[in-house]
Amino acid sequence: MGQTLALHPDRLFASCPEQRAIARELYQSVASLPIISPHGHTDPNWFAYNRPFANATELLIQPDHYLLRMLYSQGIALEALGLSPADGADMETDPAQVWQLFGENYHLFRGTPTRLWMDHVLAEVFFIEQRLDGDSAQDIYTEINKLLATPEYLPRTLFERFNIEVIATTESPLDPLEAHRKLRDDPWQGRVITAFRPDPVLDPEYDNFAANIAELARLSGESCSDYASYLNALRERRAFFKTMGATSTDHGHPSARTADLDAVECERLYQGALQGSLTPGQAELFRGQMLLEMALMSLEDGLVMQIHPGVYRNHNPRLFQRFGRDKGADIPLPGEFVRNLKPLLDRFGNDPRLSLILFTLDETTYARELAPLAGHYPALKLGPPWWFHDSPEGMLRYRQQVTETAGFYNTAGFNDDTRAFLSIPARHDVARRMDCRFLAQLVAEHRIDRDEAQQLAVDLSYTLARQAYKL
Repeated sequence: MGQTLALHPDRLFASCPEQRAIARELYQSVASLPIISPHGHTDPNWFAYNRPFANATELLIQPDHYLLRMLYSQGIALEALGLSPADGADMETDPAQVWQLFGENYHLFRGTPTRLWMDHVLAEVFFIEQRLDGDSAQDIYTEINKLLATPEYLPRTLFERFNIEVIATTESPLDPLEAHRKLRDDPWQGRVITAFRPDPVLDPEYDNFAANIAELARLSGESCSDYASYLNALRERRAFFKTMGATSTDHGHPSARTADLDAVECERLYQGALQGSLTPGQAELFRGQMLLEMALMSLEDGLVMQIHPGVYRNHNPRLFQRFGRDKGADIPLPGEFVRNLKPLLDRFGNDPRLSLILFTLDETTYARELAPLAGHYPALKLGPPWWFHDSPEGMLRYRQQVTETAGFYNTAGFNDDTRAFLSIPARHDVARRMDCRFLAQLVAEHRIDRDEAQQLAVDLSYTLARQAYKL
């Protein structure tokens, strides 16, 4: 008989009895609030077609780059996890064997947020009572698959069970959004919206940039032969995304650099981008100009703008060439915002009609740059701790470093930023527990009153995200 899987009701609260009691009370007031998921990467086809998930491996392991990177770091080949090469070569891997391998290596995730999320999924979504390990893996795999075959585990049923009020997926401007079109015309009341992620047509160093622009021209009806028609094509696609529910754009540039160039220079850079002749410095300048253009378009159409820079994507070239993007080989980089954002802020920072949400993977910028910027400019909000810092410790460090300068109300609540649909309640639960823990300390130290903490707990769990993303 294996170890019992049991989630402690006071998990993540402070060990101090006084603070723990306050956190418990605050958490009870927000635990059942609806989930606002304004920034994520779930597959809209799940909700559009409402088909059963295939099996535990395909659902819980293979799309999750957090799991992949840890297992790969311990010498487990992605082929052994059932991932198919990007060249389309057939891979014959038994999903039960993949799950067994995962169970045998589940100890690798001790102390990580992944362990918290996965234990929550097993215990709260599938009602598993055994801890996952090599001995229990097959029993758990069988039980999950049995449940996935039932109507209670269809995507829409889980969406409703999770109490999700709205979820945003993220698509390229080149996506025809057929799943979202189907959802728009469906009587089902679940709210699934898209978000505009234009990196493939804004970044001259993106794979197949010229071909992407040709497709942008075809979809938009604009020639994209010059800079003006290119901007018009982007406006057309943004308008189309709005018809499919989009309230935000999402920009994953290498840095937060912005630029405010004259028309002649913009045209010159654009033509160089089409020809593939830009130097790395010129490509960065073009991306910076496009962030400014996106801010201008946000003023026109009202879409919230998100920038999350500072990632060396696909750092492992061998892995990238064999398996493509999003396989756990992205690494944080140092960030800089004060100088990089100044051209954009000089133009639009004082305009409260612009809503620009900033993320970082460089925690040294929280207190030095991001909190002071957001604590001053009406256009700015701070996104939650993101990706590598979406963890209990990361959330606590974030609140400790930004609150004294930006307060709570210049932040944008929480977003889960995940492809792992079943982990969404777990991620929001962790965020709510950690915010209640932080607020409990402020109450215990007599820095805020209990009624203020209760209101803040609701705002951080629900209201701020709903407001920041215009939902």
